[in-house]
Amino acid sequence: MEESNTAYMEVEGENSDDDMDQNWDDWENGDEEDEEEAMSSKLFCLFCESTYDSSNALFEHCASEHRFHFNTLKTTLALDFYGCFKLINYVRSKVAGNKCWSCDIVCRSKEDLLNHLHEVASFDNGKFPWNDDEFLKPFLNEDALLYSFDEDDEGEDDVDNMPIDKEELIKDLEQISIDEDDFTLKTEENKPTASSLSGGKSASMTDTTLSNGIVSAEAGVSSYRNNNDLDSSLYIAKVAANKIKDVNKNYFGGYSSYGIHRDMISDKVRTDAYRQAILENPSLLKGAVVMDVGCGTGILSLFAAQAGASRVIAVEASEKMAAVAAQIAKDNNLLRIGSKNEGSDQGNGVMEVVQGMVEELKSTQKVQPHSVDVLVSEWMGYCLLYESMLSSVLYARDQFLKPGGAVLPDSATMFAAGFGRGGTSIPFWENVYGFNMSCIGEEIVKDASRIPIVDVIDSCDIITNSKILQNFDLVTMKLEEMDFTGMVELELKGETSANGSTGSKPVTNWCYGVVVWFETGFTERFCKEKPTNLSTSPHTTSTHWSQTILTFSEPIAMVSPGTLNVDKMAAVGTDACPAVKIQCRISVVRAAQHRSIDISMELSGIGPFGRKRNWPAQMFNVL
Repeated sequence: MEESNTAYMEVEGENSDDDMDQNWDDWENGDEEDEEEAMSSKLFCLFCESTYDSSNALFEHCASEHRFHFNTLKTTLALDFYGCFKLINYVRSKVAGNKCWSCDIVCRSKEDLLNHLHEVASFDNGKFPWNDDEFLKPFLNEDALLYSFDEDDEGEDDVDNMPIDKEELIKDLEQISIDEDDFTLKTEENKPTASSLSGGKSASMTDTTLSNGIVSAEAGVSSYRNNNDLDSSLYIAKVAANKIKDVNKNYFGGYSSYGIHRDMISDKVRTDAYRQAILENPSLLKGAVVMDVGCGTGILSLFAAQAGASRVIAVEASEKMAAVAAQIAKDNNLLRIGSKNEGSDQGNGVMEVVQGMVEELKSTQKVQPHSVDVLVSEWMGYCLLYESMLSSVLYARDQFLKPGGAVLPDSATMFAAGFGRGGTSIPFWENVYGFNMSCIGEEIVKDASRIPIVDVIDSCDIITNSKILQNFDLVTMKLEEMDFTGMVELELKGETSANGSTGSKPVTNWCYGVVVWFETGFTERFCKEKPTNLSTSPHTTSTHWSQTILTFSEPIAMVSPGTLNVDKMAAVGTDACPAVKIQCRISVVRAAQHRSIDISMELSGIGPFGRKRNWPAQMFNVL
């Protein structure tokens, strides 16, 4: 028994040693697998080489370092799981090509791209560039972020469970009219309709658009989502639409101040240009049906009535100013009350005031489609497009203007030129009653490299030639053309530099930034008797629009072309090697905030011998 037991114990011991060896191998293999699994579970930043253990930490990094606010986009645009999935792949594909995911600008390097990244730009008509099935395929192999981006939603209150009256919601949405399109959901018995797409993978609601395509809720609704998901999307869409309505209310409410209208009417350049175009072109206005978009006090409508128009439709969104315009028309015996056949005391009046946004007119049937001969509007804002009503004018043109009808003004042009030190506040702060306060001027200039300044700049401070940045044809342009990129090449004006002969010390001028202004034209296309032009140029009489000043992050030294006495090894744009040209690429897009714009500026300096230097892109938020 003892031998037997001993033998048994020996066999058992041998087996145990083998098992230990095998278990040790498994342990080592397990460590390798755990390490590989740990690496595969790392979440890679969408823009740089950083890695994170959680999507929450990653998206916080993207928001703070790269201005990419994933959770805000997800909520504001009502992105479902597949929308987020596509967005991540879309961003990765753009970054791989050194393209900005938001504005699609191509950068020269990864570093330039990281410097260029900015807040989200516009998505025309709610058509997201990532809303394509190709982005359902992972751009990055084994991208763990694609399966963990919604992990932080767990445990939080589910928006889907929020109580909501679907019929009341859709009714509210149908009544929202913003800029070029009504924000509506087509319904059948007050229920959203959907049509199946090929393959049966998803259903798509009729396209819905918020405002001018700047903030929009994704209309696609996946068949994988339940009814609560639909409620959630509609709820978010309603919140976004109400935000747009609030912005519009504040915008039009701001124009209830008489002081603003006094400033505009007192702007002789502005008012005289419109008066001349309307009163001195009788072949255009006599007997015409005229629509004035955003009439304010009604001054342009009064001019049209004075010019012999048969009917003037003055559209004004501000309730207060619409009442004021009607009273002014009545006081001048120009108000039309009812029809001429009704025998009213005001029967000879031709001017009628319609309170509301022009986008709402179609549903009221107060104006028949394509019944207007002349469309007039003073829609321009600072830098032409900031807080402008151009989208409303284009909507009115497409809905109400007759084929071949006139648009006043019918053209708009943006210009750019470089300005010198005198165009900044530095000289003022250098000597304040004998005291040096230049530290203030330097700080102001630094801040101005991020925020545009609207001010009048003296023509003597313009040191370069003026170039056209962008042209707009108001008769044919589309809404999406409000977002554009223009390139200008600036050289010193001839009289500002030395002749640059060999051996002579070149006269250096410092360019501190670019000034932008606009002109609108009442051209011979419609104003055959008396074409005219409205200019906000620094070389002409100043207007209430002033000019828009975009300050460089650092001044750039410039000399005239042909200068040879420079340091060939020095950095272009410095005193030792001034630039002979500055190539300036400016992009203007409608911002996420309704009625605002974002401006980006990319600079390249060209030296006397053709060497080139690039500066990091600058973003300006015009709020």
